[in-house]
Amino acid sequence: MKLGIVGNGGIVVSALESIKGTDIEAVALWCRNRDKGMPLCEQYGIETIYTDYDAFLQDRSYDVVYIGLINSLHYEYTKKALEAGRNVICEKPFTSTYAEANELVSLAKEKDLYLFEAIMSRYSQNYANIKKNLDRIGQIRLVQCNYSQYSRRYNTYKEGKVLPAFDPNLSGGALYDINVYNIHFVEGLLGKPEEVHYYANKGFNGIDTSGILLMRYPGFLVTCSGAKDSASNNGMMIQGDGGFIHVDSRPGMIRNITLYANDKDPQKLDIAEDPNPMQTEFVTIAKVIAEENTVQMHAWLEDTLTVMGVLQKARDDANIRFSADK
Repeated sequence: MKLGIVGNGGIVVSALESIKGTDIEAVALWCRNRDKGMPLCEQYGIETIYTDYDAFLQDRSYDVVYIGLINSLHYEYTKKALEAGRNVICEKPFTSTYAEANELVSLAKEKDLYLFEAIMSRYSQNYANIKKNLDRIGQIRLVQCNYSQYSRRYNTYKEGKVLPAFDPNLSGGALYDINVYNIHFVEGLLGKPEEVHYYANKGFNGIDTSGILLMRYPGFLVTCSGAKDSASNNGMMIQGDGGFIHVDSRPGMIRNITLYANDKDPQKLDIAEDPNPMQTEFVTIAKVIAEENTVQMHAWLEDTLTVMGVLQKARDDANIRFSADK
């Protein structure tokens, strides 16, 4: 698989690092500022750089566009790529609103194109093994997820300066930047919730710096805690009346999984050493495209739409407004 890269920020650097040693190659890059993009091209052997997005989309040297821009630009740049007949991998969160996500999924189906959300847990073998073992803990009663990581940008925010991570005009905030990982973890295992409520700690500009998402499923409850204004140990706990599953990692990196079934010795559920889950993500997507497995791709898109519906309901519940809502 050959990639056309969109952006030059930290997530793009992570993506370029992750495909080292694979058959996946980045051959073109678009960014607004050529001077900022050239060092990436030189470091990673990217052949062509563009500052004109339309010209970039006409380049047929690559197979798939990878969107690594700030949250608020995901919809616009993915839509333009799909309209140009290009397959797309878009970083999380997929879009700012459910309506945007639904439009993109419909467009991809209409044009018979591949479209993926880059959310690492989805492509993990360890994650799939959790799902296979859920019935061993009996009836699920409670699920607890926590991903809290003090943002390097929070000190600046406390000084009254708003960077993209805390800007509602750019679809920032803890829910979309960090709690989205928890939501994907839960949705991929358990599907669509019946109810969604979001209790947020808000900053001076109305953005959520941390918060707790509550989801109700038939017979059990889920809490997803996400913070950019504080830190803690991260992990996920799935509790049933016959035992529990503990994941001692943050939700993007599914590892250190232990099954505690009642009256039985603890059992490790890790089935694969996965030192680079982002690499696994790209390799798995490349395999799905190579095998023309559109059934799997469409199933993942349905999961993405469900997650976007949860995010939308959560923001509505907490009265968090983005510019994209207008």
